[in-house]
This record gives sequence, structure tokens and C-alpha cells, in this order.
Amino acid sequence: MKRLLGYAVMALALMAPAMAKEKTLYQRLGGKKAITAVVDEFVGRVAGDARINGFFKDTAADPTRLVSFKMKLVDQICQASGGPCKYTGKDMKSAHAGMGVSSGDFTALVEDLVGALDKFKVGEKEKGELLGALGPMKSDIVEK
Repeated sequence: MKRLLGYAVMALALMAPAMAKEKTLYQRLGGKKAITAVVDEFVGRVAGDARINGFFKDTAADPTRLVSFKMKLVDQICQASGGPCKYTGKDMKSAHAGMGVSSGDFTALVEDLVGALDKFKVGEKEKGELLGALGPMKSDIVEK
């Protein structure tokens, strides 16, 4: 029994450095500062995207509302990626109710996010993990 326990302790000791090296997606994205930069770029891309910018025109026209919107996006991505932030905005179904968002609109939004991530050279693994964490929201956002 002692010998078995000794082997288990040695195995855990050997695995510990590998386990300790695994960072959260939030850390691999670069933390809140990097997420904020991506969100700024993303919102700029959406504002210039004629396919979907109509959904955001009222928010974009009000500087106070725009700042709040960006902060909520940062918190949402931060939380979804395992960071310390807490998203306090509306749930996605309530926030998008009655907007008539289509699958094509959602795809355009994702393309703008991918463009922002690409600008900051976010790795394919991290990009995939982030899109995987945010993707399930589609069913609450798309109405048609």
C-alpha cells in the first residue's frame, strides 16, 4: 500500500508542471486589456458593416449607451473565457427579442468578430474556443 501511494505521489508530482502550465482562455487571450481592444475593433467593424449596422444605430448614436454596450461585451467575453468578470446585462433572448435577427445577420456579426480577432493575431485555438463559448447564444439571438 505504501509503495502504491508513493507511485501515485510521484505521478502527480511529475504531472503538476504540465497541469500548472495550462492557462485559461481569458489568460491566453491576453486578459481584460486585450479583450477590450478586440471589442473596440469589433464594434468599429460592426458600425461599418452595412449588413448589420442598422441594429446598432441607436446605440452608436449615444456615446453613453455605446460605452455601456462595449463594457458589457467586454464582461461577457471575459466571463465566457474564464476570466474574473461578471456579465450583468440582459440575457440574450430578452436583449434581442423583436429585433428580427436572421441567421445571416448572426453570421455577419461573427465574421466581424473573427476579423477583429484576426487583426490582433489571436491564435486559431483561442479563436475556436471563444467562438465555441459564444456560439450557443445563437439560438437565443436569431429569430428568423
